[in-house]
Amino acid sequence: MTRDIDEARDWRGLEINCVSCEHQDLLAAGACELRKACVYDRYARRIDRFFNWHPHLADGYLSHPHFEVRAIAAKFANPFFLPRLLSDPDETVRWEAVRRLPARYQRELRNDPHREVRIRIATLLDGPDLLPMMQDQDYYVRIVVARKVPPALLVMMIDDAEVEVRRIVAQRIDLQWLGRMCRDPNAEVRLEAAQRMTPEQLSDLREDSDWRVRHYLATKLNVDEIGQLMHDKDPLVAEAARKRLAGDTS
Repeated sequence: MTRDIDEARDWRGLEINCVSCEHQDLLAAGACELRKACVYDRYARRIDRFFNWHPHLADGYLSHPHFEVRAIAAKFANPFFLPRLLSDPDETVRWEAVRRLPARYQRELRNDPHREVRIRIATLLDGPDLLPMMQDQDYYVRIVVARKVPPALLVMMIDDAEVEVRRIVAQRIDLQWLGRMCRDPNAEVRLEAAQRMTPEQLSDLREDSDWRVRHYLATKLNVDEIGQLMHDKDPLVAEAARKRLAGDTS
């Protein structure tokens, strides 16, 4: 039985007929090949191979009814023809087009309806261009933004609704804001902030509600400030404090 992947069918499931193909010159020259390099094949890698062999033909396929053909053609086409694809109904096409265009076009897709496009746009833009995306409805878009914007701008994301975003903010924000982040309702965020603070700054966190934060303090506080942690309600915290006081840093 012939495997499905070896069938030469187009995106509608119809069998491909080379006799009716307009690229007879390529066929005659052996410059395209059924089930290997064909613009009408339903498999993306075969379409991609066709345009890789013949990039000069890509411009003529930017309006093809199959999104896969339009998206792959956008990788090879003249960039001057790509802006019109930013309104394409398929997100794959929009992305393939915009990633080859200047930042002024990329900014147009900051509010793209598809999250994957916005995530990728966030990876392309920098600095002030990312500011509007700090409020994106998708948490992962905001994660990408938090990883990229200058630390001075992260103060605008201190109160983000997503814990993972705030953790990244705590890892990168200017030191002057760490005290604020140590009051975060989530212990993981507080711990991230604490790990960037000096031993002197940490003393205010000895009453933290989470044992992980207090345990970190027991290993980092100045020895003369550890006393109360020896009697901590969590045995791991108390043990770490006693080891510090005993001079055991293992």
